[in-house]
Amino acid sequence: MKKLIAIFSLLLVITFSSQAQEVKTVSLEQTKGEFTQKGITLSEGSYVFNISNNNVGTDVGFVLVPEGKDASDAKNHIKSAYVTKVVADGKTESSQTVALEKGTYKYFCPLNKTPQYTLVVE
Repeated sequence: MKKLIAIFSLLLVITFSSQAQEVKTVSLEQTKGEFTQKGITLSEGSYVFNISNNNVGTDVGFVLVPEGKDASDAKNHIKSAYVTKVVADGKTESSQTVALEKGTYKYFCPLNKTPQYTLVVE
């Protein structure tokens, strides 16, 4: 019986491991009024966004919205892409895991009043 339970447990681990998707990290830096990365191209998958505040002089954040949606309306924002805590000067904070499908998105920071930049998922 112990062997049967061990084999069953091993099969479960293998099944879940093969279904687990690798989470990649995207690091973005903000300076006063802009992101240093002016556009990004990624492959479809799961990502965590690390947002760094390089002496902007104010707290910064991160907003990701599908292209064609009104970026000024928070209901269109991909909430899991928000940093979990506003980013103070000289600090880096992360988003939750964001599953990105093929398409085009816009990213920006309303606190730092950056332009909207393009993120393409191929």
